[in-house]
Amino acid sequence: PMQWTPDRNGGFSKADFAQLYLPPLMDPVYGFAATNVESQLRNPGSFLHWVQRMVHTRKTHPVFGVGEFEALEVTNDAVFAFLRTQHRDDAADDIVLCVNNLSKVAQPVELELPHLAGKQPIELFGRVPFPPIGELPYFVTLPPYGFYWFSLVDEIDDDLT
Repeated sequence: PMQWTPDRNGGFSKADFAQLYLPPLMDPVYGFAATNVESQLRNPGSFLHWVQRMVHTRKTHPVFGVGEFEALEVTNDAVFAFLRTQHRDDAADDIVLCVNNLSKVAQPVELELPHLAGKQPIELFGRVPFPPIGELPYFVTLPPYGFYWFSLVDEIDDDLT
């Protein structure tokens, strides 16, 4: 059951502890007293808020659900990279580059993206511009289990700088 509050049984049930079908998690780190919706709502750095930001970002970019998928060849087997592209007649194509480190240690990767030369990667969560893509391999270093989702744009919007 969902751990809603730090109250008895995690706020899920008012029944006596012995009457519960399964006992609530009593772990000092992940148990209901420490990890619950009520406490996560108060903490902007919580996993709940992180998931909300992920969902919001995905909803803001329909390309994740309807765009073409292209797996990219990479120089590092611990990294998975791909492009999602949504072609539009009335506007510029929506292109998202996703680079994912599947390892527990930091990983470097070189991406061959000459067909995207001139595009400006904008990191989707912090809206941080990264160096433009050129003809040479694009180099990225990822933290352990880290990832980047980049929107690839033709020019930087003045709101980003």
